[in-house]
Amino acid sequence: MRLLITILLVLLALLQYRLWFSPGGISDVNELNKTKRELIGENDRLGERNDSLAAEVIDLKHGLEAVEERARSDMGMVKSDEVFYQIIDNPDTAHQDLLPETATEEPVTAP
Repeated sequence: MRLLITILLVLLALLQYRLWFSPGGISDVNELNKTKRELIGENDRLGERNDSLAAEVIDLKHGLEAVEERARSDMGMVKSDEVFYQIIDNPDTAHQDLLPETATEEPVTAP
């Protein structure tokens, strides 16, 4: 009887070891569950993005307002009877990119 109890305890210890520490054990299952939750969240975000893009496609196919808005915002287009005014916030830095760059090297003179 004592031998049977010892064998059962050894089997229980081996099964517990496999449950906790072997590949496919509880730690791996917990890691897979964490990855699953992250992927579900990402799928939800991407699904919302797809719904938004699908609504935009429908608007572009069936409505002129969406096409006009897209042309104005992406291509800077205006209607023929409109006047476009560009408002510059800081006049000191507005034309900075239009100024010629100063030379950083010394000019070379012929001897």
